[in-house]
Amino acid sequence: MYKPYIVGITGGSGSGKTTFLRKLSESYSSKEICVLSMDNYYKPRTQQVFDENGVQNFDMVESIDTQSFFKDIVRLISGETIEKEEYTFNNSQVKPRIIHIAPAPIMILEGLFIMHMKDLRSLLDLKVYIEAKDALKIIRRIKRDQNERNYPLEDVLYRYESHVLPSYENYIFPYRNDVDIIVNNNGNTDAVLKILRNHFDILIEQSK
Repeated sequence: MYKPYIVGITGGSGSGKTTFLRKLSESYSSKEICVLSMDNYYKPRTQQVFDENGVQNFDMVESIDTQSFFKDIVRLISGETIEKEEYTFNNSQVKPRIIHIAPAPIMILEGLFIMHMKDLRSLLDLKVYIEAKDALKIIRRIKRDQNERNYPLEDVLYRYESHVLPSYENYIFPYRNDVDIIVNNNGNTDAVLKILRNHFDILIEQSK
């Protein structure tokens, strides 16, 4: 199989990674692009670390099953199709789906700690960093955690200040200057999306 072109996409919580990635990949088939999100590799809630106030911290590298994540990346590179249960962020109102991910010429890896994992970073052909204004990130986080994850507002704000910001400063922002593309995601991203799609189109054509 043609060796996939591997793209890593990272950025702080609320920067809009998921939305940007959806727009980027929506015009391609699963035979052209495969996406592996680190969000689906959180360890079970019973294995998550508690902070000094007894609140579980999901914004640490240790909260992710990085070994399984890396193993599935290697399997995809080797031409295998993987199955993964969707992680629903402890929202009992959402039934998780079984996600089927097949190898493709372009593999996109998305997550908070993509750049921090040295072995993973060495595999990347293209590194993309998504950033947004702090106020916008907080608003996005509140909306997402209340609507999709069923978290109360007080909990969202506590986690943002106590967990999200320290995680961003330790594991994400330090790699900002080591990436290939920085995407300003405060508004319209059509221009950079067009550039990336043109690049992907060439790579997909070359893989045939």
